[in-house]
Amino acid sequence: MQVNIPLKQQVDNSYDITIDTMQKVHFDKKVAIVTNPKVAGLHLAYLLSKISAKELYIITVPDGEEYKNQASIDLILESLFTHRFNRKSMLIAFGGGVIGDMTGYAASIYQRGIDFVQVPTTLLSQVDASVGGKTGINNAYGKNLIGAFHQPKAVFIDPYFLSTLPKREFGAGVAEIIKMAVTFNKDFFEFLEEADLHNQLVLQEAIKKAVETKADVVAKDEKEHGLRAALNYGHTFGHVIENETKYKTYLHGEAVAIGMVMANEMAVSLGFMTVKEAQKVKNLLEKYDLPTSYSIKNIHTFYETFFLDKKSLDASVTFIVPMGIGGVTITDKIDQKLVLSVLSTFGEN
Repeated sequence: MQVNIPLKQQVDNSYDITIDTMQKVHFDKKVAIVTNPKVAGLHLAYLLSKISAKELYIITVPDGEEYKNQASIDLILESLFTHRFNRKSMLIAFGGGVIGDMTGYAASIYQRGIDFVQVPTTLLSQVDASVGGKTGINNAYGKNLIGAFHQPKAVFIDPYFLSTLPKREFGAGVAEIIKMAVTFNKDFFEFLEEADLHNQLVLQEAIKKAVETKADVVAKDEKEHGLRAALNYGHTFGHVIENETKYKTYLHGEAVAIGMVMANEMAVSLGFMTVKEAQKVKNLLEKYDLPTSYSIKNIHTFYETFFLDKKSLDASVTFIVPMGIGGVTITDKIDQKLVLSVLSTFGEN
C-alpha cells in the first residue's frame, strides 16, 4: 500500500544584488537588525538613515567567529519571540560573514522560515558570504556543520562600509575574490594581477566581477550538488587550519589563502597545474599581505580532520583542485599517500 504526496513545484528564489550607495527603503512589517557591537558602533547610524520599518529592533550578538554558535542563535531567537515576530516579519544581517551566516540561519528556522536581507559590511561578505544562501553555525566538530540553504530577499553592497575596514579584513576579502578567479575566470585572474584593489573604482569593478561569477555558479547549482562545491577551493584545507587554531589565529579569508596554496601544491603533484601557475596565485595572495604558509604539527591528525568536511563522504575525502588558472575539478579519488606527501611539505611527519 502506498500513498503519493505530490510536491513537485517550481520555486523562484531570485533576488537582486545592488552594488552602490544604499537608497532609502521602508518595510511595512516588523524588522530586526542583527549586528555586533563593533559594526553597530561604526555604521549603525548610517544604516538607520537608510531604512525604516513599521517596528524596528536591534539585536546585538558578540563579535567573532568563536561566537558563531548555537548560543548566539538562541539569543537572536529569544529576541524574536519576545517581540512577537511572525512569519511576515524580517531580519536584516548587518555585518560580516559571521553575522550573515547566523542571521540567515536564524531566519531559516524561526517559525520554519522568515525573510531576511543581507547588508554586508566586510569585503569578504560582500563578494562571497552574502551571496548564495548558505547559512549556518560552527560546533566543536568543525565549521558550518549545522545550517540550511536559505536565500536572502535582497543584498545591498554599499562601498561606504569598506572605508573603516582593517587591512587584514580587506586582505581576507581579496582572498575570496582570487578564489573565484582561479577556479572559474582566467580573464578575471589576469585583471587582478594588474589591478590595484586599493583604488575604490577598481575595487568596485572587482566586487562586481566576483559577484557575477558566484551568481552564475549558484544559479546553476543552488544546493551544492556539484559545480557549486568548486567555490570551496582552499576551504577544505582552510577549515582544518581554522579548527586547529580554534578560529583565533587566522581570519577566514586568511585560512582560505593558505588552503589555496595547499590545494595548488596538490594540483602540481597531480599534473593539473604548473609550478609557474601556482607561483602566480601565491604572488597575488602575497600582494595583499595574505599568509601563504602554515606549519602542520601532525599530518595524520590534519588528514583525519578532513573527514569532518561536509563535502567528504564516508571513507573518501573530496578535494577541490584547480586545473591551471580558470578551471577546476572536484574529486574524491586522490590517494591518501599523495595527500600526506603534500601535507608533509607544510610540516612535520
